[in-house]
Amino acid sequence: MAVEILKAFLIGGILCAIGQLLIDFTKLTPARILTGYVVAGVILSAVGLYKPLADFGGAGASVPLTGFGHLLAEGVRKAVDSEGFIGIFTGGMTAAAGGITAALLAGLFASLVFKQKDKV
Repeated sequence: MAVEILKAFLIGGILCAIGQLLIDFTKLTPARILTGYVVAGVILSAVGLYKPLADFGGAGASVPLTGFGHLLAEGVRKAVDSEGFIGIFTGGMTAAAGGITAALLAGLFASLVFKQKDKV
């Protein structure tokens, strides 16, 4: 188990370090970097490079935004294989539905528990 944790920390740390270098040494905004990470995950998945990285790094590769791009690409690929052309439009959201639902419910729960404060 310690080796798996070390691999996840290594891969996740490298992905975060690349993002930090992009913030420090380019004029890219954080929003563009985050979007770039999702697109990079889709591209790396499309060319077959992200799956081996995810298999090696576990949560270190699947949790960051590149993992979200990989999830979308894999969902589209599977939906196209099973449903044809319409899978292009439905596959990504079907694959990501669980995570999106969890995020929405967490946001709803936080809004019920915590009181909103106006910014001054």
